Amino acid sequence: MGVMSEDADPSGQRAVAYPAAANAQPNRVTFNRLELHRILNLYGRMVADGEWRDYAIDFLKDRAVFSIFRRASEVPIYRIEKDPRLARKQGMYSVISATGLILRRGHELERVLLVIDRKLAVV
Repeated sequence: MGVMSEDADPSGQRAVAYPAAANAQPNRVTFNRLELHRILNLYGRMVADGEWRDYAIDFLKDRAVFSIFRRASEVPIYRIEKDPRLARKQGMYSVISATGLILRRGHELERVLLVIDRKLAVV
């Protein structure tokens, strides 16, 4: 614990430190609000059906990953990835299975999620 003089303004020290912390993460790939809304709607339906139980979100330098777990202690059963480097090639969205197999890749998140979205499946 440091000793501060009476003239030192603690709020001024935080103001100086805040811009450095704010500028530390602009180079990370993230899901935008609409993408996250679509993913979480699907996740919520599957949790209500009792199929999925947990998730994790990772924002990395080169991609964003939404991992879906059946149980928290296992490996993810699906990973939904957004990789902007592939936007002009195969598409930046992909759904990857637990074994690492790419189930579907594309330019539109809605169409990519259809591979795991059973709402539209005919029974």
